[in-house]
Amino acid sequence: MKHRFKCLKVQTFKVLALLSVLTFELLDLEPLFAQANFYQSKTLRIVVGNLPGDTHDLFARAYSRHMGKHIPGNPAIIVQNMPGAGGMIAANHVYNIAKPDGLTLGSPSPALYYAQLVGSKEAKFNWPKFNFIGAPERNGHLLFMRADAPYKTLDDIRNAKTPPRCAATGVGTSGHDVPKLFDEMIGLKFNLITGYPGGAEMDLAIERGEAQCRAITIAAFFAREPFVTWHRTGFVRIMLQTSRQRNPRIPDVPTLFELMDQHKTPEIKRRQTLVYLGVGGFGAWPILATPGIPADRVAILRDAFSKTMKDPDFLSEAKKAGWEIRPTRGEDLQALAKEVIEQPPEVIEWLKKLLSK
Repeated sequence: MKHRFKCLKVQTFKVLALLSVLTFELLDLEPLFAQANFYQSKTLRIVVGNLPGDTHDLFARAYSRHMGKHIPGNPAIIVQNMPGAGGMIAANHVYNIAKPDGLTLGSPSPALYYAQLVGSKEAKFNWPKFNFIGAPERNGHLLFMRADAPYKTLDDIRNAKTPPRCAATGVGTSGHDVPKLFDEMIGLKFNLITGYPGGAEMDLAIERGEAQCRAITIAAFFAREPFVTWHRTGFVRIMLQTSRQRNPRIPDVPTLFELMDQHKTPEIKRRQTLVYLGVGGFGAWPILATPGIPADRVAILRDAFSKTMKDPDFLSEAKKAGWEIRPTRGEDLQALAKEVIEQPPEVIEWLKKLLSK
């Protein structure tokens, strides 16, 4: 009798132990089930701060076609264009208006943190408080010029009585800020024509001769029309690039860093350049989300974005578009966002002067 009782106790203990293990496993799976239930039958929105057809828009539409299958619940994903002020309107919307539920992503200009640094009233966000999801690449910029413009060399620009006319949307965009940097660091002066709503209008301005030059990301230049045709036919020439090393696609084009060596740019200006060009660490098309999203949903979105960047179907589409996919994790962008905002007063004052000229 005692033996049977002892066996019963052992069996009871084993059953309780098994139930305990199953309970913990179910608890571990609960967040996954909860998020799958959350995203099930939902629609995720990507707010793009550019007009339809711009590279930001094209890229967002590309990964929107593939990212949903990597999110538990397989939500639908749509793109909403919200152009204006160099992406500022879109960034303010994502930060202040969109619900912090993980259903709204944004793709604004990566240089918008400049506006926050210099105290712009239009910047109604705190850059590090966005939840950064990821970026497909790190990027540099280039400046191209109409081939029939009278500025055949950089010295022609430097010595011109009438500076070349460059198209831009506004402060915080590469079209505006990169030419300012070239002026500040190596003495290349430009007449910036601002106020264009987006890339299509600037393209038309170049074609009409209203503008002669434009600064743009290297990735965007080689990713879409009319730039691909302009470059192939010789309608434009690339004058300068900002990457530390020459991009393999334009090996004959000098870099800003080479020219700073040549012109013996002072050390303080080199440091300012490095801070300014830190924007390249966010890439041309950073993806961010609303502040205050539950941490587990942020993790799901980051994981889905990373998987999308390895998705064979997406990579095939990216290859056809001419995009170089070298993704940066959301966690790394989050750390960079904090780093670029935490600047000493002298750097901020320099940025204010640079961006106000």
